[in-house]
Amino acid sequence: MKTMPTQVQENVSLKDRTTFQVDAKARFWGKFSSPEELMFYYRDKAWRTVPKLILSGGSNVLFVKDFSGLVLHPSIRGIDVVEEDADSILVNVGAGENWDDFVAHAVSMGWHGIENLSWIPGCVGTGPVQNIGAYGAEIKDVVEQVEYWSTTDFGRHLLANQDCRFAYRDSIFKQGLKKEAVITRVRFRLSKVPRFTLAYADLKQELAGKGPPTLTTVRDAVIAVRKRKLPDPAEVGNAGSFFKNPEVTEERLEILHRRNPSMPVYPAAGGAFKVPAGWLVERCGWKGFREGDAGVHPRHALVLVNYGSATGEEIQDLAARIETSVFDRFGIELSPEVTIL
Repeated sequence: MKTMPTQVQENVSLKDRTTFQVDAKARFWGKFSSPEELMFYYRDKAWRTVPKLILSGGSNVLFVKDFSGLVLHPSIRGIDVVEEDADSILVNVGAGENWDDFVAHAVSMGWHGIENLSWIPGCVGTGPVQNIGAYGAEIKDVVEQVEYWSTTDFGRHLLANQDCRFAYRDSIFKQGLKKEAVITRVRFRLSKVPRFTLAYADLKQELAGKGPPTLTTVRDAVIAVRKRKLPDPAEVGNAGSFFKNPEVTEERLEILHRRNPSMPVYPAAGGAFKVPAGWLVERCGWKGFREGDAGVHPRHALVLVNYGSATGEEIQDLAARIETSVFDRFGIELSPEVTIL
């Protein structure tokens, strides 16, 4: 039996700790409210060799089996102003802060830059990992610095924005630092000068007739659009968009457009083009599909759902079938945005 800190529990269900709500268990469950508590689990002899997983809001993960090690939940809190001037403000935020609560706080304070990222589930610490984004905004646009602790040298490290290797739903924390970095705090540079991003048609339509945009009206519009399109995880288990939007070359796009003239595309980095994964999935007939309690949401083909008692394996199997059908029809490989464990 391992030495048990008082905050560690055994054989804990993860169903209510993940938005997919699949019935998986953790052999051990604990939390940390400081870097020192975090490092204890990696340095203490009794826990050193136990497999570990950092689980924040559980909003972008699918468990397909029980986790045989220690699941750790970040509880580092705090929203602290580091510096400010007439145009901007630098805010240091604990990894355990609820992301949407932070967005609401920023809006209430008149800080611009993250209002388009309203109503995204999860905690602040996971935002840079995934480079969360919505309606033309990404977290990389406002992150100035990420603090993480290394599970190999047990030290504190600071990464500037340019060193985080942010890309579409990607970062160094999903690549080279995937197994050794635990984010503890994130510094955001937010604007005190209005800088709205309102190019998306859904936002324009929602804001039409409501006068000049404000932080509050933009946040309300984003939430309204998301609620119309996406199911609430509190009502039906899901992790939002299950697949990334694939990118294709210009040459490949020409071939695809000859066969599918109505296929929508958007410019991407490096001269590539992004194809909406939801459009591909819907064209393959999966929208609204249900088998048992695993299915595809009837309003959004990119959202796989757990209607109650679906297992992680059943949802994973459904995802694999969707990937196969999209590849067979379009020759495009879909990649999960969700982390499958």
